[in-house]
Amino acid sequence: MRAWRVHETGEPTDVMRLEEVPEPEPGPGQALIRVRAANVNFPDALLCRGHYQIRPPMPFTPGVELCGEVLALGPGTDPGTAPAPGGRVVAQPALPGGAFAEKVVAPLADVFPAPAALDDAEAAALHIGYQTGWFGLHRRAGLRAGETLLVHAAAGGVGSAAVQLGKAAGATVIGVVGGPEKAAVARELGCDTVLDRTEAGDELPALVKEATGGRGADVVYDPVGGSAYEASTRCVAFEGRIVVVGFASGTIPRPGLNHALVKNYSVLGLHWGLYRSRDPEAVTACHLELTALAARGAIRPLVAERVPMEGAADAVRRVAAGTTTGRLVVLP
Repeated sequence: MRAWRVHETGEPTDVMRLEEVPEPEPGPGQALIRVRAANVNFPDALLCRGHYQIRPPMPFTPGVELCGEVLALGPGTDPGTAPAPGGRVVAQPALPGGAFAEKVVAPLADVFPAPAALDDAEAAALHIGYQTGWFGLHRRAGLRAGETLLVHAAAGGVGSAAVQLGKAAGATVIGVVGGPEKAAVARELGCDTVLDRTEAGDELPALVKEATGGRGADVVYDPVGGSAYEASTRCVAFEGRIVVVGFASGTIPRPGLNHALVKNYSVLGLHWGLYRSRDPEAVTACHLELTALAARGAIRPLVAERVPMEGAADAVRRVAAGTTTGRLVVLP
């Protein structure tokens, strides 16, 4: 079978190679899955560069989430507790055998029924981004109907999920984007206000204040870090919550705790992966909630491009560069 593999660290297009490799075999507690669609995530580039918190042994295949068809279950698996062969699922494969391959194995704990309301590419883009958004907005920030949610990088894969989840929760959503093309995407997603940071510059906090009648944003969802975080501290509301999701800008901010004290806001970290090990029941419950939201049309992953297998390395490069909108999904 074909799979993209990384033999040394570096930029994705330099180190990812499409190769013929042996078909994987599922072990106990695992499923063998034929990949129907694999979502591209920013961590795929970090894996290639050796900068991710997990460093799989080389050679490894990137790709951290997928939609596929169950082909077989590992030995000793109770069929009554696992998806049946032929079932359509979303899953996180077991590294070093990631999703940019024709077949993968995945732990059964990381395999969930694919929502019927979503096609393969949309389902492949659901799990990590929307789970992260749901836990960040609801479990960490306690977003309430009627509050104002500010989403940085609102037209991107992570941000677009937060926009849809915020609207589904009854929040007023302000989307911050970089450029007119991304502004148009954010409006189509349902943002009530769209601010282009390339035009706003240092005036971004003032524009947020203006849009909220001087109050500021009750919840800020920040997958960017750097100057985006600094701007957030200047426009967060009294008793507001800033949810730190990642650092796509490449700059990790140093929060001034004296500022948080004086303005009376909270800075909340979110590492969604910890819930998989510390509270897996919550992850399952969240998947059921996301499936229900998809069924009623409240959320639908924004798939901007469906990329053939041969284009996976370039897709990872473009996502890491921040030039894309929505999700890029690889179709083996």
